[in-house]
Amino acid sequence: MLGIGELTLVLLVIVVVLSIKRLPDLVRSAGKAARILKSEKRALKEQDAPQAAPPGAGPGAANDDARPSPRVIRGETAERRAP
Repeated sequence: MLGIGELTLVLLVIVVVLSIKRLPDLVRSAGKAARILKSEKRALKEQDAPQAAPPGAGPGAANDDARPSPRVIRGETAERRAP
């Protein structure tokens, strides 16, 4: 991990290399990139969120998702033959 002295030296080198005139543009573009990433993250979260409840399913309605209804199979029963 870098200490305070090393970080100061790195920052000084960046300022000298990029010059003070270009530094605000660099920081501005970094801010734009951070905002874009944040909005994309929010959009992905909203996309993964569960769908809205159907109308009439308020807070007092029964929760059908907790216990699924039994599966009903209709048809004829066949008797097994002895081997």
